[in-house]
Amino acid sequence: MTRRQWASRAASALALGGGLAPWIQPAHAQDRGNGDWDASPQARQLLRWVAATADNQRMPFVVIDKPEARAHVFSAQAQWLGSAPVLLGLALGDRTVPGIGQRPLAQVRPHERTTPAGRFVTEPGHNLQGEDVVWIDYDAAVSLHRVRSATAVERRLQRLASPRVRDRRISYGCINAPDAFYNQHVAPYLGQMHGVAYVLPDTESFATFFEAASAY
Repeated sequence: MTRRQWASRAASALALGGGLAPWIQPAHAQDRGNGDWDASPQARQLLRWVAATADNQRMPFVVIDKPEARAHVFSAQAQWLGSAPVLLGLALGDRTVPGIGQRPLAQVRPHERTTPAGRFVTEPGHNLQGEDVVWIDYDAAVSLHRVRSATAVERRLQRLASPRVRDRRISYGCINAPDAFYNQHVAPYLGQMHGVAYVLPDTESFATFFEAASAY
């Protein structure tokens, strides 16, 4: 089965339907420049733009900071809800290989396993095992979901706990989040309605994907 077929069957087969780990930051009021929200300068810049322009169109949103391999979730009112490390595509790069969603996973070469950058309208859905996911780029079969180990040798749970960003580059392009973080901050918001994913680039410039935000 190709990635595109997998995504299509996942969307049509099923209808939409613990506690915080110590390294997951809890919900907090909207960042006001007081340093309470631990994020990179570019992630903060993006948030200022979203909050000032309401680019999220009153939808919950997530900022995926690829250079930091972290996810930051916000409410529709741009209130910071929580942050956590995530696993990203094995390869550096901000573009999706054309047609990759129609290929079997076994035919996706290591250098093609990128997590695309940009602004995406997200949609909740399910995979074939009945697990809920948040589709980021449906055609490319890229989603945000709970971490799951494809093979033991990948050591995905151990990679999530690693302080080294490079260790958190292992997926085919999907964004893997810790279970507790997904259950607490993703599922109740992006998992229930359309949202927005802002994925920061790791090889191209910030302005290439978020030109309007560069003034903030």
